[in-house]
Amino acid sequence: MSPMGLGMRSSSSCRVCFFCSPPAAGLSTCSWLPGYQASSLPSSSPQFWFGNNLTWSVIARVNGQAYSLFGVGEKLVGIQAATVRVGNFTSTHSTFLLTAGSKNFTLDFFSPVSPTNYLRQSLPFSYLTISVSGISRNDSVQIYSDIDSSWTGQPDNATWAFSEANKTSVFQLSPVEEALFSQNSQEQALWGQTVYATRAENGSGLSSASGPLSAIRSQFVANGSLGNAYANWTSDGVVAFAHELETTTKNTSITFAIGHVREQTINYLGKTQTGYYRAIYPNTTSAVSYFLDDYSDALNESINMDEFIQKGGESSYGTNYSDILALSLRQIYGGMELTIPNDTLDTNDTMAFIKEISSDGNINTVDVIYASFPVFYVLNSDYIRLLLKPVFEYMDQTNYTYDFAVHDIGMDYPNATGHSPKGEFMPVEESGNILIMTYAYESATNTTNITSTYSPLLQKYAQYLSINGKYPDAQLSLNDALGKVANQTNLAMKAASGLASYGHLTSQQNYTDAGKSIADALYNGRLGTDPNGTYFTTQYDNDSWFLAYNHYADVLFSFGLFPEEAYNATTAFYPTVRKPAGVALDANLDWGQTNWQGFVAATVTDDARDMFISDIHAYIANGLNDVPFSDRYWVQDSTTGEAGEYFAFRARPALGSHFALMALQGADQWVGS
Repeated sequence: MSPMGLGMRSSSSCRVCFFCSPPAAGLSTCSWLPGYQASSLPSSSPQFWFGNNLTWSVIARVNGQAYSLFGVGEKLVGIQAATVRVGNFTSTHSTFLLTAGSKNFTLDFFSPVSPTNYLRQSLPFSYLTISVSGISRNDSVQIYSDIDSSWTGQPDNATWAFSEANKTSVFQLSPVEEALFSQNSQEQALWGQTVYATRAENGSGLSSASGPLSAIRSQFVANGSLGNAYANWTSDGVVAFAHELETTTKNTSITFAIGHVREQTINYLGKTQTGYYRAIYPNTTSAVSYFLDDYSDALNESINMDEFIQKGGESSYGTNYSDILALSLRQIYGGMELTIPNDTLDTNDTMAFIKEISSDGNINTVDVIYASFPVFYVLNSDYIRLLLKPVFEYMDQTNYTYDFAVHDIGMDYPNATGHSPKGEFMPVEESGNILIMTYAYESATNTTNITSTYSPLLQKYAQYLSINGKYPDAQLSLNDALGKVANQTNLAMKAASGLASYGHLTSQQNYTDAGKSIADALYNGRLGTDPNGTYFTTQYDNDSWFLAYNHYADVLFSFGLFPEEAYNATTAFYPTVRKPAGVALDANLDWGQTNWQGFVAATVTDDARDMFISDIHAYIANGLNDVPFSDRYWVQDSTTGEAGEYFAFRARPALGSHFALMALQGADQWVGS
């Protein structure tokens, strides 16, 4: 569990050992390494978040002997497997230390998270830096890396091209039969280009090639270089780079950039959105060249971010909490796109889009944004506005006529073409979410950007809650296992917080009083509790309990809706209903959700709070799982899963609520570059 030397500026947050956790290690924005493969990194198979394998390899050649470092599943004559020493992750890096012959190699997979630098955050690339230590003048060291068309979404029918610009060598791989704004069955984009790039640096020599996998790798094993020959695409082919390292310094490194570029990024109400970065770097080669130029600054920011996440979590709630935050961060930001209009490239019209990954693929689902808003509240609250902007613009159009807020703005990412009549409706939940997040943004920034623009919409949703919030009709909530049922206590809680938010936004005390009246009825009037006020019930006149995650806004903003006795009651109650691996979402379920547990942890105190943190940490470190952080898991054995195993979801960006405790310390805590 101790940090390792990385051949770079050290970060005290490089502390979590892969061989203890996590279930999957982030490699690039959309690729992971299943945790069980960490100890066999040389022959591992990196995966897209969906679970399909990707080809991405690294081979080193030391004094004539070739060693597989990463992703070499096929056995080739002349290659030995390096020895994996340790692996660590931080909030922005996954690093591995290996020994190959007499040299130590560090592979650093780095995806920047830059909440206040929109250019850096919008670039669709990640870094792989390979560092070598212990080199002498008499040594000969080469490094090779390749990828193939498995990254394109159409691995059996692709094409590739090689180019050089700004001292940068770039391969671009594309599906032959592009389908704009479409995905394959594994949710990979069927348009755009996969990009792999590098440049000679620190005195290294660079060669490249494309062709059949076995031939290209064998060429490197034999010669330590490639022939700069570029065969046409073949189904068993790769594109590859080889670096001849300069040996006059004891330690040296080279860096690759990998990513997926879709200049036509989002279909927003019939108009195309493109990446924010294209306002400054309009073509792929200039963008990836800048990305490599920016490495040093991005690295320094990432180290500061890693330390901020570790210290921010650890100082208040211990190392278990900081581990949870570190494992969550890249997954949250990797699920978003920062965009501008493709026709104007106007950065004054920036928006953010988020995909409901691995559940139903909706775009800008309001409750998914809500599930993540605490991380934006902590790091840069402007993201709340950026994510809500396309939602408000859609709801402000004449063809959205409902009196309550929308659930999403499109059924199939990246098509934000409007909410489908066949889609989900969550009138109370989403109306409350919109009002709460608007207040979160405006209270954090001391602005009125949203209320001044969309005052009629906000008033309409507040009025809807004032009429329908205390006794909600049969409808869906964030606990989708319930189905459509009436008089859900959790929905009434959301209505109370939404009304209080609107009252504070507009200085209309009557709305704040309306929220307080609902809260009083729920707890003091025992409308939403058992007769003794020991716990909150799922529905009125029902003795079944549930996880009261909709308390959170009351606590975060100190609204004072619910009395201290209500929070004391839940603090005492939840430990009594804990299952072997945690607290379920409600009394009738065998599974829980870490995102809602994260909210609840911020509303309880002492042992109950520590219990939720400990349970989530135990889940991500138990060795039972091998997928990107799933927010849903079995809290006790069931007919389909074991306690501590993930259930259904994976790689969702809805982990921002893990930052709910940290958000209690205030908004916009991060000061970035």
